[in-house]
Amino acid sequence: MGKSQQTYSKSEKEKKRLKKREEKQKKKIARKAEALEKGPGIEFAYVDHNGNLTDTPPDPSKKVEVEAENIVIGIPKMTDADREAKDPTRTGKVSFFDTSKGYGFIVDSENNEKYFTHVSGLVDTIAENDTVSFQLEKGLKGMNAVKVTLVK
Repeated sequence: MGKSQQTYSKSEKEKKRLKKREEKQKKKIARKAEALEKGPGIEFAYVDHNGNLTDTPPDPSKKVEVEAENIVIGIPKMTDADREAKDPTRTGKVSFFDTSKGYGFIVDSENNEKYFTHVSGLVDTIAENDTVSFQLEKGLKGMNAVKVTLVK
């Protein structure tokens, strides 16, 4: 008859696998026992006056009554005053512009900040010391001037 195919390493691996399975089963039984000791958990969840979940009922003196008619769903319509305040067009002066490389800088007349501009963001051709109007756009390294037009 032939020799058994069961080698030492196979039997050791089998022992480790069985031991691991037993430990896992023991942990599972311990978790179940711990869950039974604690009880079912929170039976009711309440929302307090700040909007947080608690297991105690909220104080009725802090309750705020809101009428359904006072709840506004949606965005309020924009008025003319809002449109004027949010006008994105700014004015400034071209401090530097290199036509061969296609970029330059514009100094804002309101806050004296420099903004980068590229030839792709130009509407009119510009040169140094021209007064221009522009809009700002978020770029990779900061705000960029786009839609640059000459002011006459």
